[in-house]
Order: sequence, then C-alpha cells, then structure tokens
Amino acid sequence: MTRGTLYLVPAPLDFGCDVQASLQDALPLGTLQKAAAITHWICENAKSARAYLKRIDAVVPLAAPLQAQEITELPRDVHKKGDHAGQFDARPMLAAALNGHDIGLLSEAGMPAVADPGSSVVRAAHELGIAVVPLTGPVSLLLALAASGLNGQNFAFVGYLPQEAGPRSQRIRELETLALRTGQTQLFIETPYRNAALQQALLQTLQHNTRMAISRGLTLASATVRSDTVKGWRATPGQSEDRLPAVFAIGR
Repeated sequence: MTRGTLYLVPAPLDFGCDVQASLQDALPLGTLQKAAAITHWICENAKSARAYLKRIDAVVPLAAPLQAQEITELPRDVHKKGDHAGQFDARPMLAAALNGHDIGLLSEAGMPAVADPGSSVVRAAHELGIAVVPLTGPVSLLLALAASGLNGQNFAFVGYLPQEAGPRSQRIRELETLALRTGQTQLFIETPYRNAALQQALLQTLQHNTRMAISRGLTLASATVRSDTVKGWRATPGQSEDRLPAVFAIGR
C-alpha cells in the first residue's frame, strides 16, 4: 500500500488576537488547497484546529465535512512542555499515513515544529519512511529577523526567557554578551501578556548601544516593527501593553 504524506501546514499568526488576518493574504492559495484536501490531522488543540479548518472551508471547500475530519491532539505534556528532546514516540499517531492517508500537522500559529510542538511527529515520519512536506506560510521568527535590520546571516532562536526577574536579567546579559561578541542575532518570544514585563527588563538590563528590535502582530493590519538602540528605546519606549504576539531580537 502506498503511504500517505505528512504535510506541515502553517497557520496564520493571529491566534488569540482580537482581529483575524485575511487568510488569502496570510497564506498562498496552494497551501489552502492542499490543506482543504487533507482529512486526517495532528494538532495542538482540536478546537482551534477546527476553527482554522472552518476558515479554510470559506475559501476552499474541505474534502470532508468538518464533523468528519479525523483530528488527534498531541498529548498535553508534549503540547505544554515541547517535544524537541526526542523523548516522545509519535509513531502510533501516524498509523493513518501507513494506511495511505495524508496527514496534516498543525500548530496554533505559524509553522508547526518551529517554536511550537510537532518535531516528534516529524521525526517519527522519517523513522517510518513517510514523506514530509512543509507547506508555504508565515514563520514569525524569520519575518521578524528580516524586518529587524540585525544580522540575518548568523542568528539563534532561544525560545522563552525565564519569568523570574533575577534569572531573566542574567539570561539577558548572557545573550547580549554572545550577540556583541560574535555578531549573532538573538531571537526570543514571550507570552503576549508578559511582553511589557520583558520589554522593561530588556531596557533595564541591556547596554545603551545594543540594538533591540520588537515585531508585534506580524501579518495583521496593526503590525508594527521597531528596531533601535537601547538608548533610543529608553528615550521613547513606545507601546508595550497591546498584548499582540511579539518577537524580540537583540544584536549589534
């Protein structure tokens, strides 16, 4: 029997936002057409997956009614803690692909397995000889990097910084030292309701000549990107309470 394919299906970057982006503007038609043809899914959250499929159906009719879609959630521990260390065996979740069905891997925003769970599913597909095809769509980290004016030839994404003030400041200093010594841009994110606290910590901790960029609400009509020295940020801190998804970057 011919095996199915695992498609990595990107989602728009408006998850949790008050206003949604135009789906046709955020994703290519080819991606939406391929997603509409898939009837088996692995996702972070079934409710948000169904909401996304409903949005797709308004543009390209789904191959099967929403109620007939086979949707499987990643285990809660994998969803919440990540699955990048290789400890979770996702092979049983790909049984449908071994039986000839294409499967879509979906996160709540952006590209699955990039700053989101899903890498265990991708690894399992490779182990089982199932083809993996990433579809084209928005990846907030690369959009933010491109818009920052910081080094796009040498960069690292370091995930979330510690929530506690002391360890967070220490981590900021470590990343700044690395960025200034090597020229490597450091990218990180935060839960939107903690964006303001992170911005304040950055402005209190970083050296005044370090460059900092913050990209908020990317792909939304309200999107903003600002890149400036810390000295410039301190002079005009700007809005930090909008609670939009944001990507932070520091460098030289």
